[in-house]
Amino acid sequence: MSALDLSLQDSVITTDQRRLCPVTRNKRVPDRCVTKPPLILLGGEVNALSISRSLSAAGVEVYALGESSSPLRFSRHCHWITTPPKCAAEDAWAEFLSRSDSDHLQGSVLLAACDSAIEFIAHNRETLAEKFLLDESDPQSQLCMLDKLCTYRTAREAGVPTPRFWSLDSLDCIDAIRSQLVYPLLVKPRLSHLFVPRFKTKYLLVSCFDELVTTLQKVKDTNIEYLLMEYIEGADDQLCSYYTYLDSDGQPLFHFTKRVVRRHPINQGNACYHVTDHNDELHELSLRLFDQAGLRGLANAEFKRDARDGNLKLMECNARFTAANGLVAESGLDLGLFVYNRVTGQPHANYTDYRDNVRLWYPVEDFRAFLQLHSRGELTLLRWLRSIMHRKTLPVFRWTDPLPSLVGVARYVRRLASKTCRSLRRCQIWSTRSSSQPSVLQSK
Repeated sequence: MSALDLSLQDSVITTDQRRLCPVTRNKRVPDRCVTKPPLILLGGEVNALSISRSLSAAGVEVYALGESSSPLRFSRHCHWITTPPKCAAEDAWAEFLSRSDSDHLQGSVLLAACDSAIEFIAHNRETLAEKFLLDESDPQSQLCMLDKLCTYRTAREAGVPTPRFWSLDSLDCIDAIRSQLVYPLLVKPRLSHLFVPRFKTKYLLVSCFDELVTTLQKVKDTNIEYLLMEYIEGADDQLCSYYTYLDSDGQPLFHFTKRVVRRHPINQGNACYHVTDHNDELHELSLRLFDQAGLRGLANAEFKRDARDGNLKLMECNARFTAANGLVAESGLDLGLFVYNRVTGQPHANYTDYRDNVRLWYPVEDFRAFLQLHSRGELTLLRWLRSIMHRKTLPVFRWTDPLPSLVGVARYVRRLASKTCRSLRRCQIWSTRSSSQPSVLQSK
């Protein structure tokens, strides 16, 4: 029995006891009952910020636990819960949720906004459900979609096209598949949330066998499991995504699609410009994967069109709110409120359609993407300006909630100033060393 199990033994509540008293930032207000339980968000960045703003506007108290760098920490729509700075996220969540510190939030809705949170809730679902309200899900299916190798194998079983991929039990097996490999090749983690903090990227790209062996040795030293995957070449605007919510019978309650305009860094970074569309081709492929996996609740699948054969091929699957949640809400599908109302048994919207050509834009990152594309001769200044001459949604900034953006700008300026100072210092050291060495003429 885990520490979380032991701590929650005395916290079992019945359905009738789930009616909460309203809470303030610091304490519970006694002797009154409300029909809207608070919401607790675990992890997340801009997706959690979007959910918080939406639910706060609907009269729900929102609490959050996550990384200190999250913009949600500074939002007026959220009560931030501080956790030990050097404690792993999952340990911090378990400690807070199991102790008396969270008793005033007993009966709150608990939602995951990142991969680590999905894993945490899946592994502790029965125990957490004794104290909190959880969204509909199949934990084993969610964990399978977290694991890239399991995702691709499930897609293959469902007849959903994927890039070619290879799994290695050890480095000794690399010679056996050497003749099958194609370059460039991706070294991709099975669990991204363990890989990204270490390598600061979603995958490692290699161009030859010798580079592959060196890269695999680096990854092996971290004890992070990985797979090899064919790199699907092509522009970033060939990436597209499908979203839905699957009920207890596995039936989709709505359909939503969007596509990527640009990413930064190009061909490997996060999307910095999205736009909504209606792509019926994505429905069938995505639902085939979800049905094979047995997913329930929120589901998202990302595909890329392969220019070689014209087929859409699966990139990844997310059983949670994604970074584009603000775009989905702006187009008319408020996923945060939708899930909250389903969990609490309140009436929820029946989404039948949404708006096309709604855009989500990261201005700084998109300008950097333009500079990269321009240097390669793939995008002119005029074409870039034309592409951004539309009404757009920003991921963080709101006039009614400006502090997350202001803090983000301040951090960016501080990092830029620090980088500039380091560059100047290196130049000064190099100049000093050069001037201290006698020239050839002086030595003569």
